[in-house]
Amino acid sequence: MPPAPGHAPGATAGPTLREWLHVPRTADAPGVWAYGHRARPPEEPERTPTRQLVSGALISLLAGLLLWSLLWNNYLGGFWLWPLYMFTPDSWRGTMASVVAAYVYYALVVGGLLVLFGRLGRWAELGRRVLGHRPARAAKETVPPPPEPEDDPAEWPDLRAAGQSETAGRLAAEVRDGRMNDVDYARIRRAWLSVRADPTRLTAFTEAVRGTGAAACVHPSGKRDLPVRAARHDLLARQVRLGTVQDGERNPYSRRGTGLALDPAVLGTSLLAVGPPGAGKTGSLVRPVVESLALQALAGQAAVVAVCAAGTPLGPDDAYDVVVRVGDPDSVHDLDLYGGTNDPDEAASLLAEGLVGDLADQDGRRATTALAQLLGPFGVAHGRLPGVPELRELLDGEPAALAALREALDAGGHGAMRRELDARERQSGMPGDPGRALADRLALLDRPAFARFFDTRGRTRPFSPRALEHPLRVRIDLPERGHAEASRTLARLVLAQFTAHAAARADRSLFVCLVLDDATRTLTAQTLRGVQRLRSANAGAVLTLRTLDDVPETLHTALLGAVGCRMAFSGITTWDGKRFAEAWGTEWVQTRDVTQRTVFADQPLTRAIHAFRKLVTGKAVTTDAVTVRTVERERWSASDLAHSVPAGHAVLSLRTVGGEHAPPLLVDLRS
Repeated sequence: MPPAPGHAPGATAGPTLREWLHVPRTADAPGVWAYGHRARPPEEPERTPTRQLVSGALISLLAGLLLWSLLWNNYLGGFWLWPLYMFTPDSWRGTMASVVAAYVYYALVVGGLLVLFGRLGRWAELGRRVLGHRPARAAKETVPPPPEPEDDPAEWPDLRAAGQSETAGRLAAEVRDGRMNDVDYARIRRAWLSVRADPTRLTAFTEAVRGTGAAACVHPSGKRDLPVRAARHDLLARQVRLGTVQDGERNPYSRRGTGLALDPAVLGTSLLAVGPPGAGKTGSLVRPVVESLALQALAGQAAVVAVCAAGTPLGPDDAYDVVVRVGDPDSVHDLDLYGGTNDPDEAASLLAEGLVGDLADQDGRRATTALAQLLGPFGVAHGRLPGVPELRELLDGEPAALAALREALDAGGHGAMRRELDARERQSGMPGDPGRALADRLALLDRPAFARFFDTRGRTRPFSPRALEHPLRVRIDLPERGHAEASRTLARLVLAQFTAHAAARADRSLFVCLVLDDATRTLTAQTLRGVQRLRSANAGAVLTLRTLDDVPETLHTALLGAVGCRMAFSGITTWDGKRFAEAWGTEWVQTRDVTQRTVFADQPLTRAIHAFRKLVTGKAVTTDAVTVRTVERERWSASDLAHSVPAGHAVLSLRTVGGEHAPPLLVDLRS
């Protein structure tokens, strides 16, 4: 494993940073744990049954003993001794030298017979198969020789090639002395790539390295690692290891026993995980992914927003830059209700999706229009967007609130916005008007527990996904225990804001990811379209559900089609399994049908032998007819997903942003 957090590489039981850098990394398919991976053959070699190997070895041994007996007793003549007489002088006859030469010759003959009949009987293969089942001491892996200095990543060859030998020497000394960890290496490497893209940063980069060494270009938080790591990470490949592909017939031979990992290349297509409570979604998937992205954020490579219920074990607060505890009066940060925008139309679109996007009887466009007719006039009159109580009063049509806003518009000479407000008043209360539904949902946030949240007067420190232009680590704790409906509304709002801002970023060099620990009732047709657009914006989303029934049935197909990675945990129902089976499709496989037919003998002697055999074995003499066919079948059936996935396992299919894909793999998440 890479160096443990908080310690110098040389002070840990694992490899040093230099040794970690020298481990080869190869990935011949999506999701392969590249650290020390060794490619396997694409197909399983033909395997001879053990019983056949034993019988062949015994027959070859008996044949060898028989031949040696015939030779030793001269039943075949003495022709096999002529090489002994040819290569020994006549003067040796009757002396001790001739006896020694004879025994040496006999040993050579016996050795040759052992080699010959051992090959014929495949003794070596039988020995490997038998001894392979016995407990043996694991052989030490061969350590590759250290690379040449010009190719040694610990010597920073890129900097030396660019003429920065002094800077490279300082960093190499930091590696040798154990003052640099894997996060430092990845962060400085990332900074050097930015220097190559913009040479004007070279002076600042070299001065930072000379001044602080391994702490150069540190994250704005000043942190160089996480307080604790719960998973195995490889920051050089930007991977986190989830488990091991099970060594069984359900998996392709080339992937059996290999490690399975996630990286931005696959997370960029988004991931959906479905499993019942207690299946391990949070501990086996969500926390490792969030931890990996947090490490990449410290290295300046990514930004992550984790949305979860309060109390979910996603690491300590020190592992994040921003922690928003909605409903907690001690929370340092607030949540921006409008996603950090001052444009009333954009704010209305995002807020409408968060408030009523899940209601089938509400038109999202009419809800957006209704909100824009209030946000626009209020913003012009007061120079800011309304808070939750103010917006609720306007949606409810409170005469005093509307009159005050009308007077402010008249005083400022905003006639156009006055007409917008008049239009809202005319539409209020008409059949199909979304104002009442918007007010009812907004009332969920107008509670004493949220009194100091969603502030628009500048009194708090609000967070919005617009800040993801920077390598931030964000966790949003939702009060699901006491305010479940409000938590769903906020999760839906954050998802809408994230998909909108991630796709609109000007600088897409950072990979940004939203992790929803529970996406129940947060997915809508609009947000699913936004999730699909993330893969072209160097962004992704990780969504977990207890069951697909937590999403409207009309969105099941769209949901499974919007994500490139699908994960079914142990214990899902056959109804959920059916949807996954349809999404994974079918494959062509070869099947063997064996038909047994009774043999009827014509000759009396043969009939007598068959009768005796039936008397002894109790079975009639039969012959097997084997039919090999190529058929199309489901990769994983609904029944298999519901009943054949062991506890602690999951079936996972992957697809990269570049279009590569891996078939559904049965993965052991505990190894």
